[in-house]
Amino acid sequence: KPLLRTGERGSGEFKEIEWDEAMRLAVEWLGEIRRTDPRKLALFTGRDQSQSLTGWWAMQFGTPNFAAHGGFCSVNMAAAGLYSMGGAFWEFGEPDWDHARYFMMFGVAEDHDSNPIKIGLSKLKANGAKFVSVNPVKTGYSAVADEWVGVTPGADGLFVMALIHCLLEADQIDFDFLARYTNATWLVVQNPGGADDGLFARDENGVPLAWDKAANAAVPSSRTDFSPAVVGAFELPDGRKAVPSFQLLAERYLDKQYAPEAVADRCGLTAGRIRRLAAEIAHAAFQEEIVLDQPWTDWAGRRHEKMIGRPVAMHGMRGISAHSNGFHTCRAIHVLQMLIGAIDTPGSWRYKAPYPKPIPGGPAPAGKTTAPNTPLSGMPLGFTMGPEDLLVEEDGTPKRLDKAYSWEAPLSAHGLMHMAIHNAWAGDPYKIDVLFMYMANMAWNSSMNTAGTMKMLTDKNADGSYKIPKIIYSDAYASEMVSYADLVLPDTTYLERWDCISLLDRPIGSAHGPADAIRRPILTPDRDVRPFQDVMIDLGARLGLPGLTNEDGSPKFPGGYPDYIVNHQRKPGIGPLAGFRGEDGAVPGKGAPNKGQLDAYIANKSFWRLELPHDEVYFKHGNKNYLEHAVELGMIDKSDQIVLNLYCEPLQKFRLAAEGHGAIQPPERERERVKTFFDPLPIWYAPLEEQKIEASEYPFSALTQRPMAMYHSWHSQNAWLRQIFSKNYLYMNRETAEQNGLADGDFVWVTSFHSRIKVPVRTMEGVNPNTVWTWNAIGKRKGAWNLPKGAPEGEQGFLLNHTISELLPAEADGYRYSNSDPVTGQAAWYDLRVKIEKADCEQVCSPSFPPLPNPPHMPQRPD
Repeated sequence: KPLLRTGERGSGEFKEIEWDEAMRLAVEWLGEIRRTDPRKLALFTGRDQSQSLTGWWAMQFGTPNFAAHGGFCSVNMAAAGLYSMGGAFWEFGEPDWDHARYFMMFGVAEDHDSNPIKIGLSKLKANGAKFVSVNPVKTGYSAVADEWVGVTPGADGLFVMALIHCLLEADQIDFDFLARYTNATWLVVQNPGGADDGLFARDENGVPLAWDKAANAAVPSSRTDFSPAVVGAFELPDGRKAVPSFQLLAERYLDKQYAPEAVADRCGLTAGRIRRLAAEIAHAAFQEEIVLDQPWTDWAGRRHEKMIGRPVAMHGMRGISAHSNGFHTCRAIHVLQMLIGAIDTPGSWRYKAPYPKPIPGGPAPAGKTTAPNTPLSGMPLGFTMGPEDLLVEEDGTPKRLDKAYSWEAPLSAHGLMHMAIHNAWAGDPYKIDVLFMYMANMAWNSSMNTAGTMKMLTDKNADGSYKIPKIIYSDAYASEMVSYADLVLPDTTYLERWDCISLLDRPIGSAHGPADAIRRPILTPDRDVRPFQDVMIDLGARLGLPGLTNEDGSPKFPGGYPDYIVNHQRKPGIGPLAGFRGEDGAVPGKGAPNKGQLDAYIANKSFWRLELPHDEVYFKHGNKNYLEHAVELGMIDKSDQIVLNLYCEPLQKFRLAAEGHGAIQPPERERERVKTFFDPLPIWYAPLEEQKIEASEYPFSALTQRPMAMYHSWHSQNAWLRQIFSKNYLYMNRETAEQNGLADGDFVWVTSFHSRIKVPVRTMEGVNPNTVWTWNAIGKRKGAWNLPKGAPEGEQGFLLNHTISELLPAEADGYRYSNSDPVTGQAAWYDLRVKIEKADCEQVCSPSFPPLPNPPHMPQRPD
């Protein structure tokens, strides 16, 4: 049942209340905010499947303070891909498992896309392809790779740039692909100190210019009847100097600082090995090309009789993303793919529907202005293309609670969920009234600085009021976060509700075509719980939110979430589900709502899938038939070619502002930071925490992963899995452990600049010598999750999160930035540096917290 707090926050003392009272309280709290200042609601959701609903709900409410888990998961991966190629690794793409000859995986733990990747790897191995896994830890996928590359954490980008150096040096570059599909030939103005320096030269219509070698003149890059230059320095008709963007790229990465001999030690590899891997990539790309007898037509109307591909596929995830240099590392991988012509070609990485999207893939974030009882002008999350799109006040301070889209994180496409509680507690940049969270266990394994977060959630002002005035929380389980809520709205499990796995949200499409799905309730809840989506729709109607009420004030979706799924239209013809649209259910992708849509999904085993014609499945960024088909399906608005970005001009616009150009410029403290990190070509820098501490004092990188049987922390309460995963260890390289006098079973102090924990050690060979790691999501707080007294998860499980700070060490002026990527705001979970010392005291895990009591009337737990 819904719960209302009766004791102190964190005490777990609640009384059960009826849903009418719970909804009345929520409407009372939220209604007052909406009537006065909608920004004082912060709505943050975890890894759920309804972010297109919750983001749209926040828009209707009028608060810009919305984000989901992506900011502490994979926003570097998403933003780097979307700003580079209109798609990204993880859910936005997949390797061509059938044709790849060489597959490189970067930083992918075995819980990610687990079964599809296992199936794909089995195909690769059956076909005789080589699988290389780049990861500091040799578990899961890395353990079955043909070659494990145990790179030093945070040095992946440097390793990739060394590969690029070798390919450039050997002239192993697909110049035809670059000229046809990327901005390699676009002319970049060279005017140091000028307001146009580093921007593309354009004609009077705004079309970027390229250099025609035959005519010896600048021409629109969109033309197809000229021979473009990729290197050289040229003078434009107006006297300005310009060079093709590839020239800048080649000059950078051919520099000896990127030679394998210069970077090998920092990467934890040998120069010879880096050169061999680069040679293998080149051989697979250019000596083992894939040729399919499939005619197709490119964006310019040119017919090709065959599809020719470079069979080198790449894939990456959080091991790359969760570093403060992760955006540029992700960008570097995409640049490497472009240089060898290995994006959406046979054998390479491929877009999954609904991608590719125009670069970047959406409008700017809304929230420049907010007003009582007024929706935002657009969705709260979006894409910034320059300083004019930032959400900042006139003095440059952030408009959002988490400081997303400010000068501290200009490209934060997913927000900064990891900063929401700290900033609400600190009143920085302003105070809020209600923190509303869903499925986000911020009082435990979803927070950096877990102990500190628990204190912030309970901290009070001098008058005895809480610094975060009201907290509403919804979850299906009695997680650690429940005890810190004032009002608990109990959710159902996935077996008891409708869900929509939408192309508007987290796509399940494949490279062969778009797909989406529903979940439908197969059990009736035996508790007084309600689906969170239904609750949000009901709350919206009670609050009178425009998109959720009719003109007469009646609810627009009286049937709850299934009603919304069928009848909501994000724009004409586009709804949460793309299948069985139109009044007769015969229209795919884009069409009028169909009253029988859910029945059609049920009849089709809950799925809809569209198989693309064979001439559309590759080169989607420049495939005329595909692009026109994608417009028909409502996946993109225009059928223009999607030009891949070797050189990312939006970054240069931010850097020019930091150099003093334009009407919108950063505050003085941010200028050098923006100039440094907003380079339009990928750069490498040491992770920010490492730069701020004495690395020699904290010699180890410390990481977390999830077991392959879990996804995030899901399934950790499963009765069968608990028998396998009920306690965790700190894993160390065996030789390193012996050098430090440590053996299996010893307890050690793990100390960061922020705090320390005491944990047991286990040794292994398959880990980078200067890296320690553990399983996340196993350690639980005693009493949570209805675990019995003495449960090993509470007694012998631990969290590395306690040692991670959500803030970096202070700057010279005392200011502390968030522990995040300075480009996107991605939480830098994997930048953590620690020292390891043997603990001679009591051999139990530390810290330990008092057990949480069960909420009232908790059902009897199974044995």
